[in-house]
Amino acid sequence: MAVNIQNVRLVMSAGFSEQFPKDQLPQIALSGRSNVGKSSLVNTLLGRKSFARVSGSPGKTITANFYEVDRSLYLVDLPGYGFAKRPDAEKEKWASLMEAYFRDNQNIKLVIQLIDLKVGPTKDDDMMLKWLCDARMPYIIAATKADKLNVTERKKNLDLLATDQMVLEDTHVIAFSALKGDGRDEVWKYILRAAQN
Repeated sequence: MAVNIQNVRLVMSAGFSEQFPKDQLPQIALSGRSNVGKSSLVNTLLGRKSFARVSGSPGKTITANFYEVDRSLYLVDLPGYGFAKRPDAEKEKWASLMEAYFRDNQNIKLVIQLIDLKVGPTKDDDMMLKWLCDARMPYIIAATKADKLNVTERKKNLDLLATDQMVLEDTHVIAFSALKGDGRDEVWKYILRAAQN
């Protein structure tokens, strides 16, 4: 399967489940805490600098953004979690939107779980990883901001992440850098493979 990444459009920024696209295109969901680099990952995958807006205020926007790629699949940028200053009402809205997105959604072919390689998995990341495991949702990990670490630190943190008690054995962990493009081709390989299944 090959896709033309020049043929991409933002179909919907959905704040309510009723707004989710109703077609049957495969969906690749991007999950992670606020400010982990989901929009930057989308931009890097698509070879654009600012196609997906990078929020200046982490946790401010609670929408699921559906990017249609070459009429073949959706990259779904899910709202970030774990932003402590978010009001309770907004946290409830986030939980409701996420539950609605994942519930009975047969079109999700893969979740790309983003974890900051320098910080490592947070408690919120561990909760999400446990949920993905319990739901038997196929996922890979994109270890973001890899460029912020030297070679020794990067290897050490990748090993720690791959052996984290909440990460399933044999989970693919990819060092990713939006700045340098590291990991881009490897992430695309898993996206295209999943979209074909």
